Amino acid sequence: MSVVISDEILQASHLTPSEFCQEIALFLFQTGRLTIGYASQLADMQPNSFRQLLKQRNIPLYSYEVEDFELDLKNLRELGRL
Repeated sequence: MSVVISDEILQASHLTPSEFCQEIALFLFQTGRLTIGYASQLADMQPNSFRQLLKQRNIPLYSYEVEDFELDLKNLRELGRL
């Protein structure tokens, strides 16, 4: 599938076509809609370069929620490690 972005929208965004794709890829990765592999493909970047871009933007590679932490604590307690 191809998506066409009009020149008018590109001009309004003040981004190049490449930058526009990177912004979409960053957003979709950050919201959990794409994996790093697919996001780097969409951004037309190598995965390591995309990771660097994430780092520059202060976007974490992993999402670690409070629920994840609580589950980890529970499991460690059950294993007798806490």
